[in-house]
Amino acid sequence: MHNDLAEVLFTEEEIAGRVGEMGRAITRDYACTADEGGIVLVSVLRGAAIFMADLARRIELPVEMDYLAVSSYGNGAKSSGVVRILKDLTSEIEGRHVIVAEDILDSGLTLTYLLKNLSSRHPASLEVATLLRKKTPAQAKIDCKYLGFECPDDFIVGYGLDYAERYRNLPCIGILKPEIYQ
Repeated sequence: MHNDLAEVLFTEEEIAGRVGEMGRAITRDYACTADEGGIVLVSVLRGAAIFMADLARRIELPVEMDYLAVSSYGNGAKSSGVVRILKDLTSEIEGRHVIVAEDILDSGLTLTYLLKNLSSRHPASLEVATLLRKKTPAQAKIDCKYLGFECPDDFIVGYGLDYAERYRNLPCIGILKPEIYQ
């Protein structure tokens, strides 16, 4: 699988270091919520599950983990433009502090929809922790309180990110060679 990468953007060690920094920042920012039951981390399956698991282990507060499954890509390389919720949260988030753990902010379409949906459930607070943010001019305006890395507007795989359900298990993050997906 490594041979399918045009370039490694972030190594396993770089990712671990940055996720640790994000976890420490969340611990610091939400320390006062420990008596309120801590925070709810919400991951969008499947891509962000690895990131959220690692992030949760770096947060030194009570953490509840929950998952949404949404679809906007299918097996393609570009978003279809239609967001569908395939699996909803099982936790009640009203009055809770919620952090959406996102793998990559690309167009922002999916995350914009998701934030609007979660906000309608009246959480005490709602923030975003994204591992990657692509540098794209047409990206939706989304405030990410916790940002791992900025990355180029290329097809990115590894550390949970996939192409047609492959490459999620790469420990690094890299750019997929165009001939693989074209």
